[in-house]
Amino acid sequence: MKHIQIVLFDGFDLLDALAPYEVFYAAAMYADDAIHVELVTAEGPRHVTSGTNGLRIEATGTLNPEQADIILVPGASGKVEGDGPDTVPAILNRAMQTGLTSRVEKALKQPDTIVVTVCGGSLLLAMGGLLEGRSAVTHHMGMEVLGATGAMPVQARVVDDGNLITGGGVTSGLDVALYMVERELGPRIAHAVEQLFEYERRGTAWRNTGMPPVQSAPSEEKRDMHEPAVTAQQAAINQEPAATVPQEAMNKEPAPAASFVGEWDTTLATPVGKLQVRLSIATSNGIIRGKAVQGDETVEFIDPILNDNKLMWSLRITKPMRLNLRFEVEADGNRMSGVAKAGILPASKLAGERIS
Repeated sequence: MKHIQIVLFDGFDLLDALAPYEVFYAAAMYADDAIHVELVTAEGPRHVTSGTNGLRIEATGTLNPEQADIILVPGASGKVEGDGPDTVPAILNRAMQTGLTSRVEKALKQPDTIVVTVCGGSLLLAMGGLLEGRSAVTHHMGMEVLGATGAMPVQARVVDDGNLITGGGVTSGLDVALYMVERELGPRIAHAVEQLFEYERRGTAWRNTGMPPVQSAPSEEKRDMHEPAVTAQQAAINQEPAATVPQEAMNKEPAPAASFVGEWDTTLATPVGKLQVRLSIATSNGIIRGKAVQGDETVEFIDPILNDNKLMWSLRITKPMRLNLRFEVEADGNRMSGVAKAGILPASKLAGERIS
């Protein structure tokens, strides 16, 4: 008998979890109970408050990677914008701080256990550092963030990366579960469930096998056929002189690299709390170098460049979650201000002072 555990956490999305639950339960009826599905949490049996209007669902078991053949992780339901405690990033971060991440990590190391995610469930695992180098998908609004964690985003309804199966948006839970039923129990059982639900699985399940598609640029002739003709009015617009730059802006000298050199004590206000970060910035032969220290972690700047009055660089962090952040800061004397961004996540504001 295949044992399936669907992991709940406070703020989980109802449809992400319950749509697959119904698919697996129906499959069990058609397959003479060849599978068993239960709702669990990392903490054990308890009532779990969903992110959908606070509806509570009872989880009857404990997440156990040694017992489960399939573990399914749903996403979160909450606000997309802002930095409050009820936003999706904050909910996922709290779930990541539980035993969920470490137990799923253990499951991914077991050859006979399959980890399945729906919607933002892949982001939860990715921000915990579990999907680096793995092909995966999530809700379309989170694909940039997924890439920023080191995962390899694939625009597909379902992505099959061996023992990791991921689904896209909220309703993909039906498609992921039906794909798993077909994969584990065969197409006839999956078809019977589709007929019962009056639903046919959407999309192709992407796998990194078979002949790769040829990526060729369209020829000039084909490009000309698809490009709209330029009207006389549009031509006139195109020939208009560019807007003049105000003299004040032209006279403004760009900030030299030296204005950023030094040791900086900064605070990064993220959607999941404030982080104290020490920045060390130096120049050598016109090349800017830097590093960031947070706690016991030291990370080198990636591709720092000076653009007008702003210093920009990328930084790969692992705390409080695994992300590639893009920084953009300005220095005004001994004060620094700016932002750090990763995909659609709310921009984190940076502020600090030079200490040496």
